[in-house]
Amino acid sequence: MQRWSALNLYNVIRNFLVTLGVLACSIAQSAVPEQDALALRSTLTPVGATRAGNSAGTIPAWTGGYRTVPAGYQEGNIRPDPFADEKPLFSITAANFHSHEDTLPEGAKFLFRKYPDYRMDIYPSHRSAAAPDWVYENIYRNATSAHAAPEGIAYGVQGAAGGIPFPIPKDGFEAIWNHLLAFWGPARELNVSTYVVSSNGAVDQTVTYREIADFPYYYRDAKPDSFGGYYFKTLQLASAPSRKAGQGYLNWQPINTKRYNFAAWRLLPGEHRVRRAPSISYDVPDPDTDGLQSMDEYYLFFGGLDHYDFRLLGKKELYVPYNNNRLYQRPVAEILGPAHANPDDLRYELHRVWVVEGTLAKGQHDVVSRRRLYLDEDTWLAVYSDSWDDAGKLWKFAHGTMYLMPEIPAVILGSQFVYDLELGGYVYGFAFNGERTAYKVTEPHNPATFTPGSMSSRAVR
Repeated sequence: MQRWSALNLYNVIRNFLVTLGVLACSIAQSAVPEQDALALRSTLTPVGATRAGNSAGTIPAWTGGYRTVPAGYQEGNIRPDPFADEKPLFSITAANFHSHEDTLPEGAKFLFRKYPDYRMDIYPSHRSAAAPDWVYENIYRNATSAHAAPEGIAYGVQGAAGGIPFPIPKDGFEAIWNHLLAFWGPARELNVSTYVVSSNGAVDQTVTYREIADFPYYYRDAKPDSFGGYYFKTLQLASAPSRKAGQGYLNWQPINTKRYNFAAWRLLPGEHRVRRAPSISYDVPDPDTDGLQSMDEYYLFFGGLDHYDFRLLGKKELYVPYNNNRLYQRPVAEILGPAHANPDDLRYELHRVWVVEGTLAKGQHDVVSRRRLYLDEDTWLAVYSDSWDDAGKLWKFAHGTMYLMPEIPAVILGSQFVYDLELGGYVYGFAFNGERTAYKVTEPHNPATFTPGSMSSRAVR
């Protein structure tokens, strides 16, 4: 009995030390030392961007972001363009884009070569991105505590909540987690539409839906061990066209894909029960985009990381669509050209981005063999995405529109364009132009909102 107890105690201690070693190894691989985290209060911004401007003076220093709420603004109103009086510094066109190739993503260069009327109007750069102080405090804490899940960084993150987990990233996986967990608020409500512009220029408004979404990771009282296994939940209730009225979609995104399943449900018109559905992840075609877009191209890249080996290629200066508040004041009919978005409605600025490239991991399959994502240094949101097919040919190009919400404060990715460079045609998704109520950041909703039963009871009939 005494021998068994001693052996048992030995095994308990050994297992504890092994577990402790694994955890310490995970933390060592991800979290940064306290002395390194101090840079977030000096040379780096609170989110890990370079605080100083560039040497040419074309990118200004970050001084806190844009937080000026317009006089008379009420929550839910259309947000004005604070830079409406500015004029373009110059334009990049099909005739001169070769002089600017180092500051352009591959997809944009493709569009310049293909369409003589494609254009980027370049405006003065404003580092308008900001976040609430409590988010900055959480980011500082995450810097020294966030680490890969025991299953691996491709599957999950631990030790973080309420802010991007890796403000000083060591690899591409950490950078992509920053994109997935970038701040836009604890919850939102808005009406959004998806438009498909076919290769012949025909425009189809494929769906309009009411979205209710919560970001439990960003609840004010969220702690790494308290916000639950899912960092994002969204409920979409279709109202148009008539054939889709009554359709509902519910999605939960897990913080660890090995411990928690991607969970999604769909309610179809004419049916009286909820069915399991593909989640916003991987390369399942999005049924609302006529096959032009995959589910994981929502937010330029969304969902599982385990299909790819992500490498951090470094930081560079690019002209990116930024501070595009005027876009949302324009009618969709004006924005959607026959081959590409109307250049008159988009604003581009010079900003620094992190470049992350993902190539298919061993044993994995995806319709996109290689992805290159360009992450805005001031928000960590992807502003561009280049995608290659399995033959190594540039296939798709996507970009966000970076929308300024000073009352939060935040800069978010906003609506997005996804171009099929091989077949032609493009998608304008998550569009909220012309809506009476703008993108509204709210307090968290009742958890029961994000259940299959709630979807069925709320669906438009």
